[in-house]
Amino acid sequence: MRDIATQVLDWDAAGQSYAVASVVAVRGSAPREVGAAVAVRADGAVAGSVSGGCVEAAVHELAERALEQGRPIVETFGVADAENPFAPGLTCGGELEVFVQPMRRPASGPVVEALRVVVAAERVGAEAGEPVALARVVRGPERAVGAAIAVYRDRHTGSTGDDALDRVVVAEARAMSEQGGTGLRAVCLDGVAETTIFVESWVTAPRMLVFGAIDYAAALAAVGRFLGYRVTVCDARPIFATSARFPHAHEVVVEWPHRYLARTATDERTVVCVLTHDPKFDVPVLVEALRRPLAYVGALGSRRTHEDRTRRLRAAGMTDAELGRLRSPIGLDLGARTPEETAVSIVAEIVAARRGGGGAPLSTVDGSIHHEPARVFPA
Repeated sequence: MRDIATQVLDWDAAGQSYAVASVVAVRGSAPREVGAAVAVRADGAVAGSVSGGCVEAAVHELAERALEQGRPIVETFGVADAENPFAPGLTCGGELEVFVQPMRRPASGPVVEALRVVVAAERVGAEAGEPVALARVVRGPERAVGAAIAVYRDRHTGSTGDDALDRVVVAEARAMSEQGGTGLRAVCLDGVAETTIFVESWVTAPRMLVFGAIDYAAALAAVGRFLGYRVTVCDARPIFATSARFPHAHEVVVEWPHRYLARTATDERTVVCVLTHDPKFDVPVLVEALRRPLAYVGALGSRRTHEDRTRRLRAAGMTDAELGRLRSPIGLDLGARTPEETAVSIVAEIVAARRGGGGAPLSTVDGSIHHEPARVFPA
């Protein structure tokens, strides 16, 4: 639901009725992940997607029905029926379970509040944002289905209508939030029917740190932002490191790269792209980066530049294991030449590292198209 947060908040602020359909479970190959969502307004307007087109029309009808009936609906979509070309289904052979909820108070209150926190976090930045987990009852006691609880670090809002069940749901949601997890969970409580909740963990956005205020950095900032990263461009040269040159970056920092990285919080989702290909900038920042547990560290330059850079890094005390983490020359072999093509090459390598892909054309490999994530990233 994070992708449609701004639209949903606009509709809510305008007092418009709408329903949200969320993918709560995926089995086999499917076009979208758990957490994908589409919002349908009472007048038929749409924001988002749950299947990339396969079952959108059917989900749209479910949302209209949920709005009309005033209650949530759970529906499973499987393989398309070859004998009935008009029946909704997935052509990829997988299965989606979709939870459709009319967003009406009081149940929608915690949902809207949580989305406000998510949008605010994206505006203020990764370090200042507050993580939140949203738990909604998908199955269980009839009175509780559709109830929502928004869980934060030290508080929660909303209720299922049962204090004991609330405590269990909050504990489960908080545990999932700490792991950045999104998905279904079954919770059991004496005297209460087994309850299935859907938890969406919205942690702060992963960071992309781009060192080197060059034209390639401008293209990379645009694509990185599109992929959901909070992008910082850093360069020690104030004449080049300006917001006007990098309108897609969330922030532009004028500072020596290694000094900025040394004082900056990173985690295992952070990606670092060093584009300066100048030893006085490259070597110090790469020494700092390669000794951190980052998701990806890449450096731009020719093979000759890479060989020279490697010698300098070894002289600076880098081990074989540390150097083995460096992606250099940066990016996949796409034959890229322009800054925009090079940016695509770089993010393609980042996605492959993130998802465990090999980077080969799909037409030349067998097996599943969708890989399990190689690292934990936000839903």
